[in-house]
Amino acid sequence: MKSFSVFVCSMLFCIHSFAQQFSVSFPDSLLSTPFTGSILVYLSKNSKEPRLVSSLLENAPCVRVNVENIHPGEPVLIRANAPAFPVALADLERGQYYVQVVWDRNLGGQFIGQSPGNLYSSSQKILLDHNSSSFTIKADNIIPAYTFKETQYIRELKVPSQLLSDFHHTPYSIDAAIRLPKEYYTSPKRKFPLKFVVFGFTGNYHYFSGYPNPMEPIDTTPCIGVYLDGNCPLGHSVYANSDNNGPWADALIKEFIPQLEKAYRCNGVRFLHGHSSGGWSVLWLQTQYPDQFTACWSSSPDPVDFHRFQKVDLYRDKNMFYDKDSTLQPLGTVAGQIPWIYMRNAYQMERVIYRGEQMHSFDAVFGPKGADGSPLQLVEPYTGEIDTAVFNHWKKYDISAYLVQNWEQIKGKLDGKIRITVGNQDNFLLNYPVRLMEEKMKALKAGVIFEYYPGDHFTVQTQQWVKDGNAFFASKLKKQ
Repeated sequence: MKSFSVFVCSMLFCIHSFAQQFSVSFPDSLLSTPFTGSILVYLSKNSKEPRLVSSLLENAPCVRVNVENIHPGEPVLIRANAPAFPVALADLERGQYYVQVVWDRNLGGQFIGQSPGNLYSSSQKILLDHNSSSFTIKADNIIPAYTFKETQYIRELKVPSQLLSDFHHTPYSIDAAIRLPKEYYTSPKRKFPLKFVVFGFTGNYHYFSGYPNPMEPIDTTPCIGVYLDGNCPLGHSVYANSDNNGPWADALIKEFIPQLEKAYRCNGVRFLHGHSSGGWSVLWLQTQYPDQFTACWSSSPDPVDFHRFQKVDLYRDKNMFYDKDSTLQPLGTVAGQIPWIYMRNAYQMERVIYRGEQMHSFDAVFGPKGADGSPLQLVEPYTGEIDTAVFNHWKKYDISAYLVQNWEQIKGKLDGKIRITVGNQDNFLLNYPVRLMEEKMKALKAGVIFEYYPGDHFTVQTQQWVKDGNAFFASKLKKQ
């Protein structure tokens, strides 16, 4: 009887371990040379293109394997015990899924499922059940390079960066979409203020490809819009110099802006506006380079005070995943109240998809470079333990701390030039670090404007929000 039980358990283990697996390959029509890199299997019950799903926002399942020297047509077997999120493939909820496989060539794109040059399979629907066997999936597509269609009012500007090229040992450029006002043509001798707009995480200046409309004025003053996204292989550069991403701030200020102002009729006024990661970007640029920019409006910025990294105090807390009462720390919420994703989910998802995602993007900007050339991680992805040595490197990017420590020396250059806004129900709890920063600025009697609006991270952008932001910039124009 005992031997029979062992036999049954062994058989069940084999069925459980090998019931779900994928046999994947690519043809020489897509890539004629051997492949070395990562292969990712993206699954979704809802999205027909799972490679495009935000794993952070939707907790989408994914599986990853690393391979070397795989030839065209050679199959790779991805078994049920391969590294996966949120659970092993064998333990994934049964049911129908859309599935796509991506062969990541790591050619410089940010998101693996969308990076130009990567190979991917067409979406197909599969049934995962306890009787499933092997699914054969062949890559039949290659992600095309981005293209940009110019119009009368929209232009693309690509400025080669020697600074970034030297750092990465490969050609680099800083790119943007340029939007012109109609007055650029009707008043051919007139010069205009610049309004830099930095997109948040996942934003892309190619959204403006083919855009037909002229740039909106600042109140009634025509301006030139400059749309930047900051995308880089490790996430969002936030236009800060960093050990891992390189000298993005220097490249923007020393290389991109001079070429921009040679190419277009600019009057020397430079405004900054950004939301989310873009909000952090413009606040960093304004505070670190106050002579370069006229004023900034930072909207719902990523954490500006590391005493409130969402709800974690990085200076005192030892763990990113758990509060002192052992409850999970939220990352994303509904209306700032009901968690839909936790810190633990994000870090463990990025253990599988570890390039271009949000938490690793923070590591790339704020953290030191490791011995293997990769960013050292602030958080241990299994336990949530915070590495204090890595955080010591993060501290210089704490904008609130920088202003507190240096306000007496820099206030003459910054007083009245910074406006920070956020929704009272921010999904990512970004209102908390903003309020903490406001307390510290008020204690210094610093001329930094803080305004709060109804709404969350996305619904905060109302007509009143736009009107008030334009009024702030317009007030600065009157002083020029």
